[in-house]
Order: sequence, then structure tokens, then C-alpha cells
Amino acid sequence: MAFEGFNLLRAEIAGIAAVHPVGRVVEVSGGAVIAGGLASRATLGDRVSILSKSNRYIGAEVIALGAGEVRLLCDGAPDGLAIGDRVDLLGQSGIAPDDSWVGRIVDPFGRPLDGRPILRGPVERALREAPPPAARRRRLGGRLETGLCAFNTLLPLVRGQRIGLFAGSGVGKSSLLAKFAKGVSADVVVIALIGERGRELREFVEKVLGPEGMARSVIVAATSDQSPLVRRRCAWAAMSVAEHFRDRGLHVLFLADSVTRFAEAHREVALAGGEAPSLRGFPPSVSHQIMSLAERSGPGVDGTGDITAIFSVLVAGSDMEEPVADILRGTLDGHVILDRAIAERGRFPAVDLLRSVSRSLPDAASPEENALIGKARKLLGAYDKAEMMIQAGLYATGSDPTVDAAIRVWPALDALIGMDEAEDTAASFVRLAAILNGPQRDQR
Repeated sequence: MAFEGFNLLRAEIAGIAAVHPVGRVVEVSGGAVIAGGLASRATLGDRVSILSKSNRYIGAEVIALGAGEVRLLCDGAPDGLAIGDRVDLLGQSGIAPDDSWVGRIVDPFGRPLDGRPILRGPVERALREAPPPAARRRRLGGRLETGLCAFNTLLPLVRGQRIGLFAGSGVGKSSLLAKFAKGVSADVVVIALIGERGRELREFVEKVLGPEGMARSVIVAATSDQSPLVRRRCAWAAMSVAEHFRDRGLHVLFLADSVTRFAEAHREVALAGGEAPSLRGFPPSVSHQIMSLAERSGPGVDGTGDITAIFSVLVAGSDMEEPVADILRGTLDGHVILDRAIAERGRFPAVDLLRSVSRSLPDAASPEENALIGKARKLLGAYDKAEMMIQAGLYATGSDPTVDAAIRVWPALDALIGMDEAEDTAASFVRLAAILNGPQRDQR
């Protein structure tokens, strides 16, 4: 234990550099800062510290390189900066997670947000690590217990799977993520809160996540008022923390809320760096940024653990064709859509099962279970097509046997999808079989 403490202290000391190259501010324009004297030493993504004449330090990052000058974007407002202010080049900045971070809240730089001291780990990790080699990655693992009937049966989640959670604002997305954090079988949960409202962080930790969920979680948070650099870094830093635990052989559940705000932060940085907008205002590089983040999760190589990932996406007006949703949906191993109309009638989680897909099927279920899943989807689809006629009283019993069966089972099936009792997969399938195969009374 003493040896481990020595390694952590040595890592703290190693992170302190005695000498830094120095440049000067030559221009402040459009929110960006131009510095001279560093072009031959700086690299893209380097961190710098600007000392204003009022003795205020402002963090910034190199976002573009030019002949004899570099373009910087500040972590905060550049108010107070002047021509000639000193710019210290700090170099690349990663994050050094440690096992002791479990149960803690940190910012994207690894600094504590919960008021208690924290030590950096012995090894600093790059923020943008390459994913495991594609040819050496394991296949998806076994089915995971989730504590939610819908995901134990109709939308199974397996170890190493990556799914998207697509929802508008106020539809129960954060609550569902918290239920995953508390209910999914995993060794460690890493949660990236990207661009969250500041007042909601403590509420999420204490009320939504609770002591039970926090006991095995690491939260990396960047609030909505912070620089796009910090908000973008939040997703990378959280994934690096997840990779730290994965490389120790653990199963990590990674939750990101939300990829949309990550993409918006990248858009701000890219536009400030001179990249032209294209995809509804997003720069072309946003596709690579989203896909490379998602690819870092998933199954690991032999000798390591896995990262099971759930990425939330904010979709305005349920537009699944908007750029961020479209890019991520094509990258992941399934998508779950939360519908506002379902939420408004009081069923949570407001999962639209017919529009949601788990690409772990059919392998994640037995032939008997796949038969139950197929039958449930068939009946839900039949009810959905005839719902307007049923609600209007225009459907006559006996017109279609499938619709008749759908009407009989729909109330119980809808209730099962919204059930969040902590029962295992076997019990959930028993419940589903009883609904589909048991005697049903006409419940119209």
C-alpha cells in the first residue's frame, strides 16, 4: 500500500514541468487568440497557459497552426487579454485515472469536483487513444442483467455491446441512464455528463443515481457554461477512464449524455479553427470524431475487459435523420428510441419498441426466447397499425385474428415494457410468456 502511494506521489511530481517554451499574444479576434513565437514548437492539441496583465491565468488549446503563429481557443472568455501577454506552451495533456476514482466526480482534466482531494494515477493516458485492433477484438459476450423487463427480454443488452439512446428533451433519458447505471451487471460504471446544466449535477448524483449507483461509478462532468474545448474533452476523458479499468480486466459500463452536445462542442472548435460547415452546420470532421469515440468502446482483446457503452443522442422533434443521430445509428450495435407520446401517457421508460433494435439478436436469446420476442413484436405491430381504428371504435372484433390477439395482450405487454422491477432475465421471460401464451380476457 505504501509502495502504491509512492507511485501516485511520483506521478504527481512527474506532471510538473520546470521549463516551458514562451510566446506572446499578437492578436485577439472572433473569440480566438493568435500567438507568435511558438509555431516551431507547438503541435495541434497542445495546451497553453496565457498570463494576462491582470495576473490572471487562462487555459487554452492550439486549434490551428500557421506560418509563424498559432491559433488558440480559450477555456473561458478571453476578456482582459492584451497584445504582448505571455503564452506558456504546456504540451499535450492527457488524463491519469486511478482505481481510487471510483465513487468520485472529476472534471475533464482529472480535477475533483466533489470538494475532496484526488491523486492522479501512475500512468497518464492519451485522450484520443486508438481502439483495440479490429482483428484481435473478442466477439460480443453474454447477455447482461439490466433490472428492466424490456431490456431483459425484447431489447437484450450483451457484454461489449454499444447502443444509442435517442430521445428529445424531457422524455426520461437521464432517468433511464441512471437505471442502467444502477441495474446493469458491470464492475465499474463511467458516466460522461457532457454540457449538463450545472444545477442538475448534484441532483443527478444524489437523487437520480443515488448512493447505490455512485458506489461503483466515476462521473466526468463538464457543465454547459464551459468552453467547447472542455465539453468536447469530457467525452474523451471519460472514455480514457473507462479504458483504464478495461485494461485492468474489468467489465465497464460507459454512459455518455450526450453525444449531441459532444458534436456541438466539436463544431464550435472546428469552426473557430477555420473548418467549413457542411452537414447542417456541422463540419465534415464530426463524422470521424463520433465514430472514433464509439469505436473505442466495445469488446477488448484477450487479457483485458470490455466496455459496454450506451450513448444518448438528443433528437429534436424525433428527427432520426439529423446528422448526429444518423452517424451514430450506423455505427452502433443497436438503438433505443424514446417517444414523447408514450411519455405523455405516463409509461416510463418511454421506449418505442417497434422503432428500437438490438443487434445482439438473435444470438443473445435461445430459440424459444426468440420466438416469444418475434410474437411480441408481431402483436405490437398489429396493434400499432390498427390503433387509430381501435381508439375510434371503428374496429369490429373478429375482423382480423392477429389484431384481436393484439388487443387482448396490449395492456399487459405495454405494462411489461415499462416495468423496472429488479427481476432477472429468466423471470422476465416467464412474465412475457405468461402474457403472450396465457388465457387473456378482452380488455378493451
